[in-house]
Amino acid sequence: MSHDIGRNAIEIEALRKTYAGRAGQPPKEALKGVDLCIPQGSIFGLLGPNGAGKSTMINILAGLVIKTSGRVKIWGFDQDVNPRQSRAAIGVMPQELNLDPFFTPRGALEVQAGLYGVPKRDRRTDEILELIGLSDKADAYARTLSGGMRRRLLLGKALVHNPQILVLDEPTAGVDIELRQMLWTNVRKLNEERGMTIILTTHYLEEAQEMCDEIAIINHGALIKRDTTKNLLGLMDAKTLVIEPEGGAPEVFDLPDGVKMERRRDGALVFDYSRGQCSANAIFDAVKAAGIIIGDVRTMEPDLEDVFVELTSGK
Repeated sequence: MSHDIGRNAIEIEALRKTYAGRAGQPPKEALKGVDLCIPQGSIFGLLGPNGAGKSTMINILAGLVIKTSGRVKIWGFDQDVNPRQSRAAIGVMPQELNLDPFFTPRGALEVQAGLYGVPKRDRRTDEILELIGLSDKADAYARTLSGGMRRRLLLGKALVHNPQILVLDEPTAGVDIELRQMLWTNVRKLNEERGMTIILTTHYLEEAQEMCDEIAIINHGALIKRDTTKNLLGLMDAKTLVIEPEGGAPEVFDLPDGVKMERRRDGALVFDYSRGQCSANAIFDAVKAAGIIIGDVRTMEPDLEDVFVELTSGK
């Protein structure tokens, strides 16, 4: 069936979710009117501290949580109008290891494919087992698998119906390096070879930085920033140079354009500048030209962590 869907894999409009308060507590607003479009074919990061609303959003996309209000379209299908098609377009790898201990990996994938109504001839069980590195454990009981192997199996289960969109909810929380590498390699492969849209929720910044084309930052149920990873890191184009002079330093002296200087109580000079505009050497030259003797110097460079902290600390 052809479906004209423009260029977005997911469109979320004014999405709200309020959980009823328990035991005399006020209701909790987990999502406060979020608008978000996720382009097809991207690896998209949903970044935010724990409890920010990321999992609620994912669970609404997966059809596991009923939204309070708003609109959700998945692969062009409105969730309220075509719930079946919208669910079929998305595969979710959950955080929890919710596996039946009495199934083998092969059995678990077959049952999952059956739940999605994938006909026997169209099932790709062996191919998926190969992808997730469980071919040699295909017939072992799930209860005998290590935690890492169970994680792999969750990824496999999310892929049985060949969804256009794969959602990984905190996929590498508490997993070993080897599994993390395997997940990242597979995610890239699915994205590059099949054009699968990948959505990754994480509070690990280096993961988002390494994997995602674009990132949306969520905090307290609201979307506070959405940009390309490159631009977010560019916010971080800011650099800081700290120079401790030996002896004094004049109150004022000439500085290159775009450089801000602060004098700390201990006499250190703190220069803020942007990499694009100025070099550290130009600052050194200006300092020396002012007759200042440099005793000690250090630089500070931001990473996504700093942007994140700055954006989520409500400044």
